[in-house]
Amino acid sequence: MSIPLVGDPDNEQARGAVERLRTDLIPAAFAGTDAEVLVGGQTAENIDYSELINYWLPIVLAFVLGLSLILLTVVFRSLVLSATAVVLNLLSVGAAYGLLVLVFQKGYGADLLGFQQVERVEAWVPVFLFSVLFALSMDYHVFLLTRIRERYADSGDTVDAVVHGIAATGRIITGVALIIVVVFAGFATGDLVMFQQMGFGVGVALLVDATLIRMVIVPAAMAVLGRWNWYLPSWLHWLPELHVEGDPWAPVAAQEAVRASASAR
Repeated sequence: MSIPLVGDPDNEQARGAVERLRTDLIPAAFAGTDAEVLVGGQTAENIDYSELINYWLPIVLAFVLGLSLILLTVVFRSLVLSATAVVLNLLSVGAAYGLLVLVFQKGYGADLLGFQQVERVEAWVPVFLFSVLFALSMDYHVFLLTRIRERYADSGDTVDAVVHGIAATGRIITGVALIIVVVFAGFATGDLVMFQQMGFGVGVALLVDATLIRMVIVPAAMAVLGRWNWYLPSWLHWLPELHVEGDPWAPVAAQEAVRASASAR
C-alpha cells in the first residue's frame, strides 16, 4: 500500500505522519491479527537511520574519548594534560555542532554564504565531524605537547616550555589547518546540502581549533596550571612509560642529580 505524504520527505509533518502510522493507525487497523506490517519509504528510512545514529553516537564518543585519555596519559605521564586535551577537543566539536545548527537550521548567514536552510542536520554529519575533527586536532595537539614537554624536561619552567612549544609549532599547525580548511571549503561550495554541512562544519571547526583553541586557550590553561600540568596520581605510577621521541626526562633527572650532589657537599 502506497500512502502519499505532504511536503518534503524529511520535514516534521512527514516524520509525524510516519510515526502516527507506526504507533496509532497500523496497530489499530490490524489489532487481533498475526499480520506483520512494515512502514518503508524515504521518510521511514530517515527516521530509522537517525535513531540508529542517536543510539551509537554516545557509545562512539565514550570509546574515542576514553581511549584518547588513556593513551595520552601513558604517553605524557600526566592525567591533567590528557584530560585537558580531551576537554579542549570537545570544545572544538561543540563549536562545530553549534555553528551547523546556527547556519543551516536557524538560517543565520545561510543566504550570505550560499547555503540552504533546512529543518535538520543530516544524521551522519555529526558522527563524521566528530571523527575527522577529533583525529586531526588531536594529531597536532600531540605534536604541540611533545615540543612543550621536551622544553619542560630541559628547563623545568612551564611558561618557558609553553612559549617555546607555540613558537616551534605555531606556523606548522596553522599552515596544516589552513590547507585542510581550504579542502573542506570546496565541499561546502557544492549544491548538495549534506556536503555543504560537512565542508562548512569541518572547515570552520578546524579554523577555530587551530587558532583560538590551540594557540590561545591551550597555552593560557597550561600557564595557569603550572606544575599541575605534569601531575600523575601515585596510584597510576605503574603505567608503562612510552616515549614518542626518546626520553625527554633524562635532562631533568640529570639536573636533579647535580642539585642533590651539590646539596650534599
